[in-house]
Amino acid sequence: MKIIFKFLFISIAFICINQSAFAVNKVVINGLFKNKAIVTIDGKQRVLRAGKASPEGVLLIESNSKEAIIEIDGKQDTYTLGTHIGNTFAASTEGKKIILTPDRAGMYNVSGQINGSHVSFVVDTGATLVSMNSNVAKKIGIDYKLEGRVGSSYTASGKSKIYIINLKKVRVGDIELQNVQGAVHEGSFPVVTLLGMSFLGKLNMKREGRVMELEKKY
Repeated sequence: MKIIFKFLFISIAFICINQSAFAVNKVVINGLFKNKAIVTIDGKQRVLRAGKASPEGVLLIESNSKEAIIEIDGKQDTYTLGTHIGNTFAASTEGKKIILTPDRAGMYNVSGQINGSHVSFVVDTGATLVSMNSNVAKKIGIDYKLEGRVGSSYTASGKSKIYIINLKKVRVGDIELQNVQGAVHEGSFPVVTLLGMSFLGKLNMKREGRVMELEKKY
């Protein structure tokens, strides 16, 4: 009888270990700091500190404000802010979400894509359009003078000329929208591409304290 109970105990322990090894389906990098990272693991927000694993077994090796080395299921890799790490997900009826936390200046920075090219965004609810400078537009391959129409923008520096364009795809995390209106400013302003209301206005936005949640509408 003791042998049977011992066998059952080992079997149950083995099952639990295997379940925990595959328990993590999705990790989102929300905030990065010196040897600390704010992440969302399967919908639960966690604060990871270097050398200490989360209850789900996600381990932060080291990090700075730009990237983090994280170990998941025994595998280490380097990830940047806004990265979504996932295995195979079950189908969900909920909208796709991203969770953002501000930097020390209170700005919400996030990595994304425009027309498939990597872009660094800052969330700006005061910007009417997704706005970039002409250097970014050229890097992406947008011929804004040919494809766009001339418009005007009013900033703290006064009135300036812009080119209003159609962006085929704008993506942030798991959220991708098509045919988003954008603006190109000649020169180096804005320094970081503004994720404006032509994108944000099509999402559900929530603020809880300093945490911002963006969810795609269905």
